[in-house]
Amino acid sequence: MMPETVAAEEVSAAQRIIDREKRFLVQNYGRYPLAVARGKGSYLYGVDGKKYLDLITGIGVNAMGHAHPRLLKIIREQAGLLIHCSNLYYHEYQGLLAGKIAKASGLNRSFFCNSGTEAIEGALKMVHSHGRAISPDRYEVVAVENSFHGRTMGALSITGQAKYRKDFEPLVPGVCFVPMNDIAALESAVTGNTAGIFLEVIQGEGGIRAVSETFARKARELALQHNALLVFDEIQCGVGRTGKYFGYQTFQPAILPDILVTAKPLAAGLPLGVIVANETAATTIKAGMHGSTFGGGALACRVAAEFFDILEDLLPQITARGEYFRQKLSELAQRYKCIKEVRVHGLMIGVELHMPGKQLVLDAMEAGLLINCTHDTVLRFLPPFTISEAEIDKAIRILNRVLRKGKQYHKEFLAQQKSA
Repeated sequence: MMPETVAAEEVSAAQRIIDREKRFLVQNYGRYPLAVARGKGSYLYGVDGKKYLDLITGIGVNAMGHAHPRLLKIIREQAGLLIHCSNLYYHEYQGLLAGKIAKASGLNRSFFCNSGTEAIEGALKMVHSHGRAISPDRYEVVAVENSFHGRTMGALSITGQAKYRKDFEPLVPGVCFVPMNDIAALESAVTGNTAGIFLEVIQGEGGIRAVSETFARKARELALQHNALLVFDEIQCGVGRTGKYFGYQTFQPAILPDILVTAKPLAAGLPLGVIVANETAATTIKAGMHGSTFGGGALACRVAAEFFDILEDLLPQITARGEYFRQKLSELAQRYKCIKEVRVHGLMIGVELHMPGKQLVLDAMEAGLLINCTHDTVLRFLPPFTISEAEIDKAIRILNRVLRKGKQYHKEFLAQQKSA
């Protein structure tokens, strides 16, 4: 009787957590019915002790897995010295981290903030300041359909998905959206009133879709031609996710933007975003024009600096593990007709289905595998950079079992479509 009693108590602990959040929190998240207690390596553990292979990693944030020993050592040491001081003063780690980012990115100036959407807001201010210095009429921005840049008002203004925008309009004016990889539309959209062009090198929330090299090069050419700033949003695909430091480095030769924004894995779980700019873009922001109370704190910056040191040796492994994942997922795609396409960019992976994927995500969670579904029909995998081939094999075994159920879901979906 003892194991049953313990299990009942543990389940009730999870339910207490869920009930308390439902009582006191704004109900803006569609959470899965899982209360998490701790993490280790590639695994998360629920409060009931159940073990989950974590292939969503806090939506790409926990890129070194959970409780990485080198990062834990740094966190403990720095927490006892200095967690935060205002940007009124200097501390050791902002300049150290900015130097590492400059070396990795090819862009020399960094501004630290707290999140990806905050980095987008700062980049928008740079773009508007740049345009205004030329002409009061130069404030227009060209962005891409199906994009996602964040949830603040400025970021929503350049997000090319109506479902995110419609409840908050009117938004910032002067934004034109073009279809991804449509060269003619891009050429038509960029004019003498364009201050900036925003591109996700790989769309994350948009379904793990990569911009073509031709489109990206045309954007670079047009920005130079019209004296506009080119901004690459690498909040999700940057800082090692593709097997390169940044996604634009997968192009040969690399296409350098004027501004890079990134965030998610940068401080390995601590809030940290960054705007990285060339000298032209950086000089658009003068003293007093922008700031961040918490951005660039000592703890976050020191952890991020350690993250970069660890990442340098991991980049070849990220590429190799991504190719291994591609091979295994392609085998599943041959077996299951509900899979439309497999898209792999290092360890940024999307499996597009011919049907909604929400139930498959729930089935995978029940079987001990954490993934999510974006754009309704794309299963998204953002594994830790430290994942092993054995852990990938385990994920594939679970997916195989889940996709067997998916056959029935696919039949039901097709029947519903036919009757409609």
